[in-house]
Amino acid sequence: MSYTGPGFDPPQPRRSRRGPLTMAFAALVPGALLGWAVYAAVGGGDERPGSAAASPSLSPSASASASASATSRTSSPAPSASSEDAKPSASAAASGPLKGKVVVIDPGHNPENFKHTAEINRQVDIGTNRKECDTTGTSTNDGYAEADFTLDVAHRMRALLEEEGATVKLTQDADRPFGPCVDERARIGNKAKADAVVSIHADGSGTGNRGFHVILPGAVHAGAADTRAIVGPSGDLGTRIAGNFVRVTGSAPSNYVGGGTGLVTRKDLGGLNLSTVPKVFIECGNMRDSKDAALLTSGAWRQKAAQGISDGIVSFLRG
Repeated sequence: MSYTGPGFDPPQPRRSRRGPLTMAFAALVPGALLGWAVYAAVGGGDERPGSAAASPSLSPSASASASASATSRTSSPAPSASSEDAKPSASAAASGPLKGKVVVIDPGHNPENFKHTAEINRQVDIGTNRKECDTTGTSTNDGYAEADFTLDVAHRMRALLEEEGATVKLTQDADRPFGPCVDERARIGNKAKADAVVSIHADGSGTGNRGFHVILPGAVHAGAADTRAIVGPSGDLGTRIAGNFVRVTGSAPSNYVGGGTGLVTRKDLGGLNLSTVPKVFIECGNMRDSKDAALLTSGAWRQKAAQGISDGIVSFLRG
């Protein structure tokens, strides 16, 4: 999700909060960052596609589930249909630790958005104000589109989570001419009564800006938006994803937002503001930085990204 293209969303400064959510972060994020420090110390700072990642010291509840799935898989499953009445794909596992759980994966943008600029520029209500329906997303300097990246990672995640027994739904699978709009993306997760929703993105920041960050919903109560009930569980979900993403990919938390935590709180994203179920965004890296782009364009690394995000979801749902 580019900070420089259409639909520019300036990062909101993270406010200091104390209480149960702070304690939850404290239990997981330091372990994730410690894992990154160890990884960098043994020579992993200059990431290469397919490089091994060190295992951070996570809290017991996160590490027990996070380490359950470590096998790398490289094939992308066939697409499934998506809409507000999205059905689980036919291959959904009948049993497993996540049986009965519903996960919605939201692949950011749509590969065909660029052909429908008038439609995606239409303003929609996000609770706090109105914004564009969607954007085209960003791309690497060599032209690898964010929309292609997000869909590939979503397919890999779907296969991993279905193996755990979850029912997995996608908000879009390149099966519609554009969108869905950000408000509809939120409604898809809400209507599915999802136990967890993750929106997949890659950033479009300046050269030298590197690393991933997970975007958490802030407390919003305005218009159609009321996130107060999901701030706590979304924070837990995002923290577990951040820790597992470090562990599996070896990537560092962002060096340009989040203060080194890999976590950013925002109140200006319709996909979060309108959600009534636990939901986070993840920016997996910066497509405009050559080193991050080398990772994002690697199929082996995308499999690790899918594994790390999925392990975080599994940890959250079993925790």
